[in-house]
Amino acid sequence: MTTTAEPVTTLPPTKPGLLSRLPVLKQLRQSVGLQRGMLIAGLALTAVFILVAIFAPFIAPYGFAQLRDASGPFGAQQPPSAAHIMGTTVGGYDVFSRVIWGAQTAILVIIIAVLCSIFAGILLGLVSGYIGGWLDRVLVVIADAIYAFPSLLLAIVLSIAISGGQSSLWGGILAAALSITVVFIPQYFRVIRAETIRIKAEPYVESAKMLGASAPRIMFRHVLRNATRTLPIIFTLNSSEALLTLAGLGFLGFGIEPTAAAEWGYDLNKALSDVTSGIWWTALYPGLAIVLAVMGITLVGESLNDLADPRLRGRKRVKEKSGTMSLTSVDRPLPSDLDIQEENA
Repeated sequence: MTTTAEPVTTLPPTKPGLLSRLPVLKQLRQSVGLQRGMLIAGLALTAVFILVAIFAPFIAPYGFAQLRDASGPFGAQQPPSAAHIMGTTVGGYDVFSRVIWGAQTAILVIIIAVLCSIFAGILLGLVSGYIGGWLDRVLVVIADAIYAFPSLLLAIVLSIAISGGQSSLWGGILAAALSITVVFIPQYFRVIRAETIRIKAEPYVESAKMLGASAPRIMFRHVLRNATRTLPIIFTLNSSEALLTLAGLGFLGFGIEPTAAAEWGYDLNKALSDVTSGIWWTALYPGLAIVLAVMGITLVGESLNDLADPRLRGRKRVKEKSGTMSLTSVDRPLPSDLDIQEENA
């Protein structure tokens, strides 16, 4: 008596959903152990920072430059109370409101500075790396000169030149953002230029040239798409650096005026004399806001950097069906020399 084996039906592989393919969520699924903890903590702090900036008008009980309410003036250097849960500054401003509105100022400067630097850096890096020649040499020399110059000092000089004594909200924000933009352009320029030089020697780029594709089409259709893989990592790291630069400008007195917008660095500068007098609340909360915001963005950037490097990816232990423990990589294994030879063939 013969028995026929039943046909084995295999289900087609399921494609990951759209949410799981998003950059940060994809890395979150790949991370394990300490990397996952760092990434989750960074995302939580960054999410709080962004939400506070978005809903600042609804969270802050007073305006950033408000000195009195219906009951009268707030008073200078008042300790924390029910009316002012974080006290008041030496200028008579509510500390809690200044901290909340300062998140909105910081996020606006970060967005403008980083987006402008990304746009200019990518464009210059593409043109320099693809065209080459004397244009490439000139742009490299200029970028290296800017990159070698002290970033904070350059931001101070540019902030003075751009602002021109303006004290308006958008005038101060644009002056701070554009001064930070010039500092960040060489970073994106060098990354995109190096990737462009590598990619333009690939076979598919040579095939596009033989088919008669124009240089702009090759740069923006074929090269740019493959040269921007590391930009999310640089974006997060530069965001924290932009926040520190903004705070440094405000602390040194070259930032945004207090009547134009709330800025944490300026509030720290005005709180220096309070610390020696035992008035701790005017400096504690703006400084804590800077530390937490920078820590959150930095944790996200460093975690993404670790997960993007195969040599730094964490490994996790999984149980096999036999009950033994084995080490497996979080991501797909690196190709062997034989696989590389077969692909080149």
